[in-house]
Amino acid sequence: MKVEKFNPEINKVYFIESHTLIHVLSGKGSIQVDFKNYFDWQEKAIFLEKGQYIKFLSDDFTVRRIEFSNDSKFHDPEVRVLFKHLISLGYIDLLECGDCETFLSESVLADNSADIIDISSKQWFWQNPFQASKEEYQVIFDTKAIIDKEYANQLSTNDLVSLINDRGYNAQALVKNKVGLSVKNLMSSKRHKESLKEVAFTDKTIQEISYDLGFKDDAYFNRVFKTTVGQTPKEFRANFDFQNRDQFTQDLLELLSKYHTQERSLGFYANKMNVSIKTLSKKVQSKMNISLGQLIRLELINTAKLMILDNESITSISNRLGFEEPNHFSRFFKHYSGQTPTDFKLKKYNS
Repeated sequence: MKVEKFNPEINKVYFIESHTLIHVLSGKGSIQVDFKNYFDWQEKAIFLEKGQYIKFLSDDFTVRRIEFSNDSKFHDPEVRVLFKHLISLGYIDLLECGDCETFLSESVLADNSADIIDISSKQWFWQNPFQASKEEYQVIFDTKAIIDKEYANQLSTNDLVSLINDRGYNAQALVKNKVGLSVKNLMSSKRHKESLKEVAFTDKTIQEISYDLGFKDDAYFNRVFKTTVGQTPKEFRANFDFQNRDQFTQDLLELLSKYHTQERSLGFYANKMNVSIKTLSKKVQSKMNISLGQLIRLELINTAKLMILDNESITSISNRLGFEEPNHFSRFFKHYSGQTPTDFKLKKYNS
C-alpha cells in the first residue's frame, strides 16, 4: 500500500494505475473523473479503479492518495462495489461513516489502514444507493463486469444477458429497476466512455479507434460520436487539449475564484475572457460539461459552506455574497445544496 499527501497540479490528468482511494483534504473548485465534473466531493472518500483518471480544476487542492497493491482483494464481491462504478462516482460519505473518518483523519496511516476497504464496503451497503439486497447487488455488478469485458464486441442485449449468471433473477429487469438504466444503456455508456479516452489520450487514428471499439466503419463512429458528444472526434481531441493543460479552463476558473462573490453576470466573464457570451457559454459547455451559470452558483455555494463552518452569521454571509436579504441567501443555499445553512452546519459538527 502506498500513501501520499500532495498538492495536485491544476488541470493535469492523473491516471489511476491501481485501486486507489482519493481523500480531498482541502481545496475549492471541482474535480473531473472520466470526463465528468464533480462539485460535491467534500466529505467523501472517492474510490477509483485502474484505467480511470482524475483531474483537479483548481490549484489549491491538498489530497491524500492511498494506492492498494493487492489486486486479489478487489475481486471480492463485497469490495468491488466501491470501485466498479455504474453511473457516477464511487464514494463513501464520511459524514455518515465515523469509522471511515477516523481512519482518514490521521496524519500518518498505520499498517492496518487497508482495513479502510472493509469498513468502507460495509458502509457502502449501509448507504445502499440503489436500494437493493446484497444478492441483487451481486447480479448488478456481475452484469457490469461482463459489460466491462465485452463492450467492444457489439453483443446484442440478449447475448449479453445470456452471459450473466442471474441466480434466478431477471438481470435485465433488475438492472433497469435498480440502476434506472437498461443493460443496453450501460453497454453504450461504457463504449462511449472508452471512445472518449481513446480519442483524448492516444495518438491512434480515428479509423483505428472505431475498429478497436467494434464499429463497422469510421464514418459511422464519427456520426455516433458527434451525436453523443456534440463534436467530432477530431474536434474533441483538440478541445480536450490533454498535453497542453488547457489554459482556457484555468483562466476561467481563476476569474471565478476571484470575482464570484461580486459578479454573477455572464457578460462580465465574457468581457474578461474577450469573447461573446454565446461563445463563452458554448466553450464552457463543450470543455467542462457544465453551464457557466452553474459554475458561478457552485462557487457561491462552496464559499458559503466555508463561511458557515467559520461561524459567520447568515446576515454577514448574505452581505458578503451580494444577496439583498439573509432569507434570499438561505433559500438559494437550500435550493442548490439540498439543505439549509443550519442543517449543513449541524451535520458537519455532529459527524
